[in-house]
Amino acid sequence: MFDQEDEGTRIGVWTALAVVFLVVAGLIGGLAIRAMNAAGDAVPQAGAGAEAIAFVDGPLEGDVVGTVYFAVGQSRLPDGALVALDKAIQAVKDEPQRHVVLSGFHDASGAAALNAELAKARAKTVRAALVAEGIDAARITLRKPDVTLGDGEAPEARRVEIRLVN
Repeated sequence: MFDQEDEGTRIGVWTALAVVFLVVAGLIGGLAIRAMNAAGDAVPQAGAGAEAIAFVDGPLEGDVVGTVYFAVGQSRLPDGALVALDKAIQAVKDEPQRHVVLSGFHDASGAAALNAELAKARAKTVRAALVAEGIDAARITLRKPDVTLGDGEAPEARRVEIRLVN
């Protein structure tokens, strides 16, 4: 009789240990995946001799000529973004006397400080794409948004607006 109870206890203990092991392995795996995704989204930092990119305060004004939408927690250009940027690039090239202002936004998920940095990283990514397409970097200003949360739905908030100003 005691042997049957010992066997049942042993099975229960091993089952509990297996569940704990699976939970810990799942947490470690999830953290590893999150770290790999964050490393893949890292924006290159300015190195020695590279120009520093400053963000300025100012009102949101001018004509919106393009908008680039980003995935949650991402700062790299999404697939197809250059196609979406073509219209904005052409508008910027057609009006060389006007200045370009980029404003990054983010959704409400996550920590506010990290989201503000993410919005800046997104604006830097769009700036790099514009410069790569022949837009003079001296014409581009990156604006600190007063409120980094976009209007409307969360996917709409994860964006960079490209504006032409006089």
